Amino acid sequence: MLETSARLLKLLSLLQAHREWSGPELSNRLGVTTRTIRNDVERLRSLGYPVHATPGVAGGYRLGAGAALPPLLLDDEEAVAVAVGLGRAAGGGVEGIEETSVRALAKLEQVLPSRLRRRVSALNAYTVQIPGQAPSVAPDVLTTIANAARDHERLRFDYTGHDGTATVREVEPYRLVHRRGRWYLVGYDVGRHDWRTFRVDRLTPRVPSGPRFTPRELPGGGDMAAWVERGVNTAMWRHRGTVLLHAPAEQVSHLPAELEVEPVDERTCLLRLGGEDLTGMAVWVGFLDVDFEVLDPPELARAVLRLSERYRRAAGTRGDAGDDPGDGGRAGAGDGAGGAVSGR
Repeated sequence: MLETSARLLKLLSLLQAHREWSGPELSNRLGVTTRTIRNDVERLRSLGYPVHATPGVAGGYRLGAGAALPPLLLDDEEAVAVAVGLGRAAGGGVEGIEETSVRALAKLEQVLPSRLRRRVSALNAYTVQIPGQAPSVAPDVLTTIANAARDHERLRFDYTGHDGTATVREVEPYRLVHRRGRWYLVGYDVGRHDWRTFRVDRLTPRVPSGPRFTPRELPGGGDMAAWVERGVNTAMWRHRGTVLLHAPAEQVSHLPAELEVEPVDERTCLLRLGGEDLTGMAVWVGFLDVDFEVLDPPELARAVLRLSERYRRAAGTRGDAGDDPGDGGRAGAGDGAGGAVSGR
């Protein structure tokens, strides 16, 4: 009897950890026959757990949603993670979740073993959380997006841009990213044929969801946090430019993450940058102390030329016999920002 009870708990844990299991997979994991698995599934059903079975070669077992929330089986690390997460959620970020998180955390701490309760208490006691001023997001919006991403279903929603323009979007959702108090959706915009980042507090999902889609390769090498960080930091740039640096990409690897560096060959790389002021961008590129060519826009090339002429005039007023600032001067070093400039 004890062996059967332990096996049922293990079976329930497996069903909660994975969306769907085949009969042979469960049989191998538990070391019993598929017939025993069928009998154990019936026992779980008799206890109120809605275990759904799909027949056929591609079929299997999965735990469905029931009328009541079944007990969750958590190992030590999972229990600590849930407790710490509830503590953070109590600080805000999701609309109306603060009080609910406190209640859930109180219930969880009542059943935690003393060894785990001490770990959670230490983490909460010695961690300082600064509440953000970002707008909150309704929990059902987050779960709708997460479910669509999990099931590979297109998401339709009304979206308000930063300029107040309202649009209707159809997107293949891939990831939810939480950044500095704000939630972002990373998805492939079907109408614009490109990857986009959307602020979740500015979207309202439409139901029902769209058709299923085949997942694409994620942008940014799959590092969604870095990809969103770069996109958010550059979204409000007034001016953008592309510069060819006469230096290998490794030489400028220290640049901020929001600046995109793309290797061209062993001796050159492309730098995509932006800013509020073209002259400031020209000065900044000069600080890199490498030769460069401005590929676009033409306005940035003209700003570099104006800066170069200003530097030449400043150097010519000294009247000494120093080096000619135009003789082999490097952009950002000799003539400040001259270099090889092109308005292409």
